[in-house]
Amino acid sequence: MANNRLDRIKEEVLRELAAVIRTLKDPRIPAMTSVVAVDVTKDLKYAKAHISVMGTEEEKEAALKALKSASGYIRREISARLNLRITPDFTFVLDRSVDYGMHINDLIHKINEGKV
Repeated sequence: MANNRLDRIKEEVLRELAAVIRTLKDPRIPAMTSVVAVDVTKDLKYAKAHISVMGTEEEKEAALKALKSASGYIRREISARLNLRITPDFTFVLDRSVDYGMHINDLIHKINEGKV
């Protein structure tokens, strides 16, 4: 039962976090920034947000720094939007699953063409 509650909280935090990130006015955060997943601890004190950013490595690192600097504002906005006793502290991690998927897709194409 508690696992279902935690899953629902993760989904709500993910949805609201994505909405808050879209409203940030920091120029270091590109428009193609999305929240892939959010992992919340059982006590709801900490949350790890997996962020996907389309762009160069410099843009990705700048976006992460901007999100880390805005983490207090993000936490306050999430607290105002969700009715939780404890609002988690956010840690932002760059999600590289899209890059990895593109790499695997390139390898498959090379194998099919006989270049490997």
